[in-house]
Amino acid sequence: MCRHLAYLGPPVTLAEMVLLGPHSLLHQSWAPREMRGGGTINADGFGVGWIDTETGGAARRYRREIPIWSDASLPDLAASVSSGAILAAVRSATVGMPVTHTACAPFVEGPWMFSHNGVVAGWPASVAVLADDLLAVDLMTLCAPTDSAFLWALVRQRLGEGQSAARALAGVADEVLALAPGSRLNLLLNDGVTIAATTAGHALWYRQGDRSVTVSSEPIDPDQEGWQPVPELSLLEATASQCSIQSLDNPATKDGHERAKS
Repeated sequence: MCRHLAYLGPPVTLAEMVLLGPHSLLHQSWAPREMRGGGTINADGFGVGWIDTETGGAARRYRREIPIWSDASLPDLAASVSSGAILAAVRSATVGMPVTHTACAPFVEGPWMFSHNGVVAGWPASVAVLADDLLAVDLMTLCAPTDSAFLWALVRQRLGEGQSAARALAGVADEVLALAPGSRLNLLLNDGVTIAATTAGHALWYRQGDRSVTVSSEPIDPDQEGWQPVPELSLLEATASQCSIQSLDNPATKDGHERAKS
């Protein structure tokens, strides 16, 4: 069911965020503490995305379909790249979904980096109706035949319509949960300015530091003060200097996507 994290703040190396903490994503890949019934290890691939926050531009990423601990090239790469905007994930593939690097987060377009921790219940039939809202070219160019790639297409469409990151995630989560109750939908989005995230079925934590914020499935340094859990069925929106959390059931998170199209 995956573990993921996002970071905004002063530039740090990818290694600091992904490999070196006492409970880093590397550690969580084989010893997660809060999977909540969604698997035991995360050995079906990984991905790391980052933005050059000094020059801006599109997100870059490195993805493999192997366990993160078995990639001999990653430590050198991660130690040599610094960024103030990072999103990374380790994957536990849902039974029946392919184990390939194209199925690994982050999914990217422009500055956007996206990850999904969870599973869509009853996939794909339960949410097939949502495909009617997507352009044919978007369906024909999905990164992989997985629920996560489909969720990214739905989120990307809303972003393209001008919706904020938080509203795009909340709208997609609301639609999917209505059609597929019991889905696990921890969605995570980072564009180098804002982090947005939802919680539905899995754990999520955040830490607001000195001019920085880290959002992670599990605290990457549990002994570090300031880690706070995000409540179930919540929408988090954060910048490097502030963070807000509201309920997904709050009318303020509801989206007029369908109404706007009618």
